[in-house]
Amino acid sequence: MPERDIYLLSPRALSPETIAVAFAKTSRSPESFRDIAAELSDEKSAQFHEKWVVGYGHASVAEHAILHIAFENVSRVAIEAIESNRLASYTEKSTRYQKWGVNDFWIPSELDGHPLRAEYVETIRLLFQTYADSLEPVRSLILSRFPRRENESDDAWDRRIRSRYVDVCRFILPAAALANVGMTANARVIENMIRKMLSHELAEVREIGAKVKEVAKAETPTLVKYADAVPYLVETCKEIGELENREWRLEFAIQNSEFRNEKWCALIDYDENGENKVLAAALYRFGEMTFADALAHVESSSGEAKSKLAESLLGRLGRYDTPLRELEYCIYTFDLVMDQGAYAEFKRHRMMTQTPQRLTTRLGYATPLLMTEAGFGSKYEAAMEAASRMFEKLYEFSPAVAQYVVPNGFNRRVLAQFNLREAYAFCQLRSAANAHFSIRRVAQRMYEEMARVHPLLTKHMKLPEETWQGVEEGYFAGV
Repeated sequence: MPERDIYLLSPRALSPETIAVAFAKTSRSPESFRDIAAELSDEKSAQFHEKWVVGYGHASVAEHAILHIAFENVSRVAIEAIESNRLASYTEKSTRYQKWGVNDFWIPSELDGHPLRAEYVETIRLLFQTYADSLEPVRSLILSRFPRRENESDDAWDRRIRSRYVDVCRFILPAAALANVGMTANARVIENMIRKMLSHELAEVREIGAKVKEVAKAETPTLVKYADAVPYLVETCKEIGELENREWRLEFAIQNSEFRNEKWCALIDYDENGENKVLAAALYRFGEMTFADALAHVESSSGEAKSKLAESLLGRLGRYDTPLRELEYCIYTFDLVMDQGAYAEFKRHRMMTQTPQRLTTRLGYATPLLMTEAGFGSKYEAAMEAASRMFEKLYEFSPAVAQYVVPNGFNRRVLAQFNLREAYAFCQLRSAANAHFSIRRVAQRMYEEMARVHPLLTKHMKLPEETWQGVEEGYFAGV
């Protein structure tokens, strides 16, 4: 019997394209990966990809070529485009732990030579100055509530409580704020990403897409060189966007201004038989019956029998354990409104299907309680109202460009569909005590809605003893 062997094909010794070819050839070659790789050169690898990946469409081969791309000084609007790819990994500069300088913002090239450019810059500078001015009064309030420990230095004290005040002040930062993000993805994902970015409505995103293509070609010259703008994406998005006439937009702008809090978390669709399907799928996995027979058995079982089966399926879950995949047979769809800061956390859950609307100031904004308790409420409100006025002026020119001026505190709509397994991951992680209070409010409310319709399986989620109403009362002066 051949001896088992597990080893690394190191990117320090082999190019990403060569590693991809070495893995691809194993489907037809009995040789070891080492022997296959030893026979390859960058030129031979490029020829292989040109023939099989480009010529014959075997795109999965490109998934073995991994790239690590660093993005620096890109706007929060652009980061959303970068991070819209599900099968990739991202780490970005945190608004919870870092502070922004007064000049750390993007000026969109669409405004070059436009009469609104100067007013845009003036408004963005107002927001950044208000942000900078808010840090000390909110920090002082936090320091008074979390006194220095014995022998604790000033720096250590500040590090310990920094997120508590920076968390609050970040509500003022606009989407034009610049940040850094690191991305790890395979060449197939990056090729698709480049196509989407080159087809984007914003010049900044298109420019980033072109640069990504340039830097990716240095490592994977064959796999991304044909990535270009996609007419389907360009024309379809443009045409659907133009279906909104001005009267229709005005009608919904009025409705938005009359937005009611009780509508902010709506479970608009779910599988009423979802719990039975999950339990039946669990029986199916470990049994020999058809799914129809398993489902019929569960549906005819008593409540006590279902509860015992649910306990067997979920009762042993630890705080950081992942439930079995059978929970994926139960689906939920939510229509949500949350502040943009919360959405920054929400969008990280890429196993969901998410459809966010453009950033807007028309759904109102959240006001952190600490902001008013620090005596900064009136300045905060003045900055938010200035952003709202600038948004309306920019919107007439370009709804896409208008997004740059929207601060984190303004509300945003997003449609989200996900399964029960992802619900466990989201609700448990984002309701934790160290999560930002904005996303804790969302996680607790969504959990409440799911528990209302599917109490049997959701009761095994491990959430803190906190309610979304409690989060609102304890952390917000207004939502």
